[in-house]
Order: sequence, then structure tokens, then C-alpha cells
Amino acid sequence: MKIMVFLHGTAIMHKAGLGKTPQQRIKQVESNEPSVHKYDEYVPVGEAEEKIRDWQEQGAEIVYLSSHRDNASIKKDIQVLSKYNFPDGPVLYRHLLESYAKVAEKAVPDILIEDDCESIGGQAQMTYPHIKSAKKRLIKSIVVKEFSGIDNLPDDINQLKEFK
Repeated sequence: MKIMVFLHGTAIMHKAGLGKTPQQRIKQVESNEPSVHKYDEYVPVGEAEEKIRDWQEQGAEIVYLSSHRDNASIKKDIQVLSKYNFPDGPVLYRHLLESYAKVAEKAVPDILIEDDCESIGGQAQMTYPHIKSAKKRLIKSIVVKEFSGIDNLPDDINQLKEFK
């Protein structure tokens, strides 16, 4: 089973979001709080690294989806994942004019976990809504509230596949 986890706003966030509510974190993004752009200082949302590690230990292949497009920022994402002991997995990203949907369609995860992108335009910015119908039938979508984390998702990957 392949699980794709979106990074920014779903699994990791800006450092100034620590100790804040998800709604306060959204307001920080909307007001362009300086730490939002300090990608090398990003931190896990909740216990995301533990949850993802549990899934990997059950046999799931983990892939991450970054909002970044440039190599320097992708390297920062990888450093943050390493710093906080996230399970190994490739960090996929959009090239040139490529969309998130195109990246997901190429990877064809069994499960795609992403947030609702409330702070940046909602569904228009999400991945799953833009995936072609033929591929959507192959991918289970799980949407969490932005900056709320994935802690409340099932620990068991079989239950995750059935999660509504």
C-alpha cells in the first residue's frame, strides 16, 4: 500500500504555529507571518512523524508531496523530515507547469492525505479534486483540516483505507 502525505499544512508547518490553534495558524499564513517562509525551521504538526512511522512499520510505502518547486526548498523539506525522524520516502514535487494532480496521477498512491488548503484558497489548491476520474477510482482521498494534523487518523493502515 502506498500512502502519499502532503507536507505543508498537513504533516509539517511553520514554527510560529507551535502552541497555536489551527485557526490561528491559518491567520498567520494569511497575514504572511515571517516564519511561514522559513522552510528550514518547519516543525511537525502534532505527532505526524509517529503516525506515518506506524503506517510504514505495517508495510506502507510512504511518499511525500511538497508544495515547493525548486531544489533548494525541496532540500529544506528533506532536512526537516530528517531532523524530526519522519520515515524515509521520496519527496515528490511539481516540475515547471505541472500540477499537484499530475504528480499524484504519476505516483498513483492507494491513499492521498492532504489538508483542505483553507488559508490559500481551499479546494482550488488541493490535489485530489483535480485528479482525472480514471485515476481517482484508484486513489482513496483523506482530507484533514489545515494545520489540524493527522493524529486522529486510524493507526491501522487497513482502517485507514476504509476511513471516511
